[in-house]
Amino acid sequence: MSWIPFKIGQPKKQIVSKTVERDFEREYDKLQKLEDQTKKLHKDMKKSTEADLAMSKAAVKISGDLLNNPLCEQDQAFLESMTALDTAMKRMDTFNQEKVNQIQKTVIDPLKKYSGVFPSLNMAVKRREQALQDYKRLQSKVEKYEEKEKTGPVMVKLHQAREELRPVREDFEAKNKQLLDEMPKFYHSRIDYFQPSFEALIRAQVVYFTEMYKIFSELTDQIDQAGLTDEQRERETEAKLSELRALSIVADD
Repeated sequence: MSWIPFKIGQPKKQIVSKTVERDFEREYDKLQKLEDQTKKLHKDMKKSTEADLAMSKAAVKISGDLLNNPLCEQDQAFLESMTALDTAMKRMDTFNQEKVNQIQKTVIDPLKKYSGVFPSLNMAVKRREQALQDYKRLQSKVEKYEEKEKTGPVMVKLHQAREELRPVREDFEAKNKQLLDEMPKFYHSRIDYFQPSFEALIRAQVVYFTEMYKIFSELTDQIDQAGLTDEQRERETEAKLSELRALSIVADD
Protein backbone atom coordinates (compact mmCIF):
# COMPACT_ATOMS: atom_id res chain seq x y z
CA MET A 1 0.00 0.00 0.00
CA SER A 2 1.09 3.58 -0.49
CA TRP A 3 0.15 6.86 1.14
CA ILE A 4 0.28 10.10 -0.87
CA PRO A 5 -1.05 13.08 1.13
CA PHE A 6 -3.17 15.71 -0.58
CA LYS A 7 -1.35 18.97 -1.23
CA ILE A 8 -3.19 22.08 -0.06
CA GLY A 9 -2.33 25.39 1.48
CA GLN A 10 -1.00 24.99 4.99
CA PRO A 11 -2.55 26.93 7.88
CA LYS A 12 -0.21 29.07 9.93
CA LYS A 13 -1.04 27.15 13.07
CA GLN A 14 0.64 23.74 13.34
CA ILE A 15 -2.32 21.47 13.96
CA VAL A 16 -0.38 18.19 14.16
CA SER A 17 2.91 18.16 16.02
CA LYS A 18 5.99 16.92 14.21
CA THR A 19 6.39 14.23 16.86
CA VAL A 20 2.87 12.89 16.28
CA GLU A 21 3.29 12.95 12.50
CA ARG A 22 6.68 11.25 12.78
CA ASP A 23 5.21 8.54 15.03
CA PHE A 24 2.35 8.01 12.59
CA GLU A 25 4.65 7.72 9.57
CA ARG A 26 6.94 5.31 11.43
CA GLU A 27 4.11 2.97 12.41
CA TYR A 28 2.50 3.13 8.99
CA ASP A 29 5.79 2.43 7.23
CA LYS A 30 6.20 -0.72 9.32
CA LEU A 31 2.77 -1.91 8.23
CA GLN A 32 3.50 -1.16 4.58
CA LYS A 33 6.60 -3.35 4.77
CA LEU A 34 4.64 -6.04 6.60
CA GLU A 35 2.04 -6.08 3.84
CA ASP A 36 4.71 -6.42 1.14
CA GLN A 37 6.44 -9.22 3.06
CA THR A 38 3.16 -11.06 3.65
CA LYS A 39 2.21 -10.90 -0.04
CA LYS A 40 5.68 -12.07 -1.10
CA LEU A 41 5.64 -14.96 1.37
CA HIS A 42 2.17 -16.01 0.21
CA LYS A 43 3.32 -15.98 -3.41
CA ASP A 44 6.53 -17.89 -2.64
CA MET A 45 4.69 -20.52 -0.59
CA LYS A 46 2.26 -21.14 -3.45
CA LYS A 47 5.15 -21.50 -5.89
CA SER A 48 6.91 -23.89 -3.52
CA THR A 49 3.91 -26.21 -3.12
CA GLU A 50 3.20 -26.14 -6.86
CA ALA A 51 6.82 -27.11 -7.53
CA ASP A 52 6.60 -29.90 -4.93
CA LEU A 53 3.51 -31.35 -6.61
CA ALA A 54 5.07 -31.07 -10.05
CA MET A 55 8.18 -32.88 -8.81
CA SER A 56 6.32 -35.86 -7.35
CA LYS A 57 3.98 -36.11 -10.36
CA ALA A 58 7.00 -36.10 -12.67
CA ALA A 59 8.64 -38.83 -10.57
CA VAL A 60 5.51 -40.99 -10.86
CA LYS A 61 5.43 -40.39 -14.62
CA ILE A 62 9.08 -41.44 -14.99
CA SER A 63 8.67 -44.58 -12.88
CA GLY A 64 5.55 -45.49 -14.88
CA ASP A 65 7.42 -45.04 -18.16
CA LEU A 66 10.27 -47.23 -16.90
CA LEU A 67 7.79 -49.88 -15.78
CA ASN A 68 6.33 -49.95 -19.30
CA ASN A 69 9.79 -50.31 -20.85
CA PRO A 70 10.08 -53.44 -23.03
CA LEU A 71 13.00 -54.54 -20.86
CA CYS A 72 10.55 -55.33 -18.09
CA GLU A 73 9.06 -58.07 -20.27
CA GLN A 74 12.46 -59.64 -20.84
CA ASP A 75 14.23 -59.24 -17.51
CA GLN A 76 12.49 -60.31 -14.30
CA ALA A 77 15.04 -58.56 -12.08
CA PHE A 78 14.54 -55.29 -13.95
CA LEU A 79 10.76 -55.70 -13.69
CA GLU A 80 10.98 -56.19 -9.93
CA SER A 81 13.22 -53.14 -9.53
CA MET A 82 10.95 -50.91 -11.61
CA THR A 83 7.86 -52.17 -9.81
CA ALA A 84 9.49 -51.30 -6.48
CA LEU A 85 10.46 -47.87 -7.82
CA ASP A 86 6.96 -47.20 -9.15
CA THR A 87 5.39 -48.18 -5.83
CA ALA A 88 7.81 -45.92 -3.95
CA MET A 89 7.13 -42.96 -6.25
CA LYS A 90 3.38 -43.34 -5.84
CA ARG A 91 3.76 -43.47 -2.07
CA MET A 92 5.95 -40.38 -2.21
CA ASP A 93 3.34 -38.58 -4.31
CA THR A 94 0.61 -39.48 -1.81
CA PHE A 95 2.57 -38.17 1.16
CA ASN A 96 3.58 -35.10 -0.83
CA GLN A 97 -0.06 -34.34 -1.59
CA GLU A 98 -0.92 -34.68 2.10
CA LYS A 99 1.94 -32.33 2.98
CA VAL A 100 0.83 -29.73 0.41
CA ASN A 101 -2.79 -29.93 1.61
CA GLN A 102 -1.63 -29.39 5.18
CA ILE A 103 0.54 -26.41 4.19
CA GLN A 104 -2.36 -24.96 2.19
CA LYS A 105 -4.67 -25.06 5.22
CA THR A 106 -2.20 -24.02 7.91
CA VAL A 107 0.09 -21.59 6.09
CA ILE A 108 -1.09 -20.40 2.67
CA ASP A 109 -4.75 -19.79 3.58
CA PRO A 110 -3.86 -17.86 6.79
CA LEU A 111 -1.39 -15.74 4.80
CA LYS A 112 -4.12 -14.90 2.29
CA LYS A 113 -6.58 -13.99 5.04
CA TYR A 114 -3.98 -11.82 6.76
CA SER A 115 -3.25 -9.99 3.51
CA GLY A 116 -6.98 -9.34 3.17
CA VAL A 117 -6.91 -7.11 6.27
CA PHE A 118 -4.61 -4.50 4.74
CA PRO A 119 -7.14 -2.89 2.34
CA SER A 120 -9.29 -1.93 5.36
CA LEU A 121 -6.24 -0.51 7.10
CA ASN A 122 -5.33 1.39 3.96
CA MET A 123 -8.82 2.85 3.77
CA ALA A 124 -8.66 3.92 7.43
CA VAL A 125 -5.39 5.78 6.70
CA LYS A 126 -6.98 7.48 3.68
CA ARG A 127 -9.95 8.58 5.80
CA ARG A 128 -7.55 9.97 8.38
CA GLU A 129 -5.68 11.85 5.65
CA GLN A 130 -8.92 13.25 4.22
CA ALA A 131 -9.97 14.37 7.70
CA LEU A 132 -6.59 16.06 8.14
CA GLN A 133 -6.96 17.99 4.87
CA ASP A 134 -10.48 19.10 5.89
CA TYR A 135 -9.08 20.16 9.25
CA LYS A 136 -6.29 22.20 7.59
CA ARG A 137 -8.69 23.79 5.12
CA LEU A 138 -11.09 24.94 7.85
CA GLN A 139 -8.25 26.04 10.13
CA SER A 140 -6.95 28.23 7.31
CA LYS A 141 -10.46 29.65 6.90
CA VAL A 142 -10.64 30.50 10.61
CA GLU A 143 -7.21 32.14 10.49
CA LYS A 144 -8.28 34.25 7.49
CA TYR A 145 -11.20 35.74 9.43
CA GLU A 146 -9.09 36.15 12.58
CA GLU A 147 -6.69 38.37 10.62
CA LYS A 148 -9.42 40.64 9.30
CA GLU A 149 -10.78 43.72 10.95
CA LYS A 150 -13.22 42.74 13.66
CA THR A 151 -16.42 44.05 12.08
CA GLY A 152 -19.84 42.59 12.77
CA PRO A 153 -20.08 40.51 9.58
CA VAL A 154 -16.51 39.27 10.00
CA MET A 155 -17.19 38.18 13.57
CA VAL A 156 -20.29 36.29 12.42
CA LYS A 157 -18.30 34.49 9.73
CA LEU A 158 -15.50 33.79 12.21
CA HIS A 159 -17.98 32.26 14.62
CA GLN A 160 -19.47 30.14 11.81
CA ALA A 161 -16.02 29.03 10.69
CA ARG A 162 -15.07 28.01 14.23
CA GLU A 163 -18.31 26.05 14.60
CA GLU A 164 -17.64 24.34 11.29
CA LEU A 165 -14.07 23.56 12.35
CA ARG A 166 -14.92 22.02 15.73
CA PRO A 167 -16.52 18.70 14.59
CA VAL A 168 -13.95 18.32 11.81
CA ARG A 169 -11.11 18.75 14.30
CA GLU A 170 -12.71 16.24 16.67
CA ASP A 171 -13.19 13.78 13.81
CA PHE A 172 -9.54 14.01 12.80
CA GLU A 173 -8.30 13.71 16.36
CA ALA A 174 -10.44 10.60 16.90
CA LYS A 175 -9.23 8.95 13.69
CA ASN A 176 -5.63 9.90 14.40
CA LYS A 177 -5.76 8.57 17.97
CA GLN A 178 -7.39 5.32 16.89
CA LEU A 179 -4.72 4.64 14.26
CA LEU A 180 -1.85 5.57 16.56
CA ASP A 181 -3.27 3.20 19.20
CA GLU A 182 -4.12 0.31 16.90
CA MET A 183 -1.36 0.27 14.28
CA PRO A 184 1.32 -0.84 16.80
CA LYS A 185 -1.08 -3.47 18.18
CA PHE A 186 -1.75 -4.80 14.70
CA TYR A 187 1.96 -4.93 13.91
CA HIS A 188 2.88 -6.77 17.12
CA SER A 189 0.00 -9.23 16.71
CA ARG A 190 1.72 -10.72 13.65
CA ILE A 191 3.86 -12.98 15.86
CA ASP A 192 0.91 -14.60 17.65
CA TYR A 193 -0.91 -14.94 14.32
CA PHE A 194 1.87 -16.51 12.28
CA GLN A 195 3.68 -18.62 14.88
CA PRO A 196 1.15 -21.51 14.73
CA SER A 197 1.36 -21.46 10.92
CA PHE A 198 5.13 -21.68 10.85
CA GLU A 199 5.13 -24.40 13.49
CA ALA A 200 2.63 -26.34 11.36
CA LEU A 201 4.89 -25.86 8.33
CA ILE A 202 7.83 -27.35 10.20
CA ARG A 203 5.74 -30.30 11.43
CA ALA A 204 4.45 -31.00 7.92
CA GLN A 205 7.99 -31.02 6.54
CA VAL A 206 9.27 -33.25 9.36
CA VAL A 207 6.48 -35.79 8.82
CA TYR A 208 7.03 -35.78 5.06
CA PHE A 209 10.79 -36.25 5.15
CA THR A 210 10.50 -38.90 7.88
CA GLU A 211 8.22 -40.86 5.58
CA MET A 212 10.55 -40.26 2.63
CA TYR A 213 13.42 -41.72 4.62
CA LYS A 214 11.36 -44.86 5.30
CA ILE A 215 10.21 -45.18 1.68
CA PHE A 216 13.66 -44.80 0.14
CA SER A 217 15.31 -47.01 2.76
CA GLU A 218 12.87 -49.76 1.86
CA LEU A 219 13.44 -49.11 -1.84
CA THR A 220 17.19 -49.34 -1.39
CA ASP A 221 16.82 -52.69 0.37
CA GLN A 222 14.68 -53.97 -2.50
CA ILE A 223 16.80 -52.94 -5.44
CA ASP A 224 20.31 -52.87 -3.98
CA GLN A 225 20.74 -56.62 -3.95
CA ALA A 226 24.40 -56.54 -4.95
CA GLY A 227 25.27 -54.02 -2.27
CA LEU A 228 27.48 -52.04 -4.63
CA THR A 229 28.74 -48.58 -3.75
CA ASP A 230 28.08 -45.59 -5.99
CA GLU A 231 31.69 -45.69 -7.19
CA GLN A 232 31.42 -49.37 -8.07
CA ARG A 233 28.18 -48.77 -9.94
CA GLU A 234 29.80 -45.91 -11.84
CA ARG A 235 32.73 -48.13 -12.88
CA GLU A 236 30.31 -50.89 -13.90
CA THR A 237 28.31 -48.45 -16.03
CA GLU A 238 31.47 -47.16 -17.69
CA ALA A 239 32.54 -50.71 -18.46
CA LYS A 240 29.18 -51.48 -20.05
CA LEU A 241 29.38 -48.26 -22.07
CA SER A 242 32.85 -49.19 -23.31
CA GLU A 243 31.48 -52.52 -24.51
CA LEU A 244 28.74 -50.72 -26.42
CA ARG A 245 31.23 -48.35 -28.02
CA ALA A 246 33.27 -51.31 -29.19
CA LEU A 247 30.43 -52.52 -31.38
CA SER A 248 31.04 -51.90 -35.06
CA ILE A 249 27.69 -50.15 -35.58
CA VAL A 250 28.65 -47.34 -33.20
CA ALA A 251 32.37 -47.22 -33.97
CA ASP A 252 33.73 -43.96 -35.42
CA ASP A 253 34.60 -44.01 -39.14
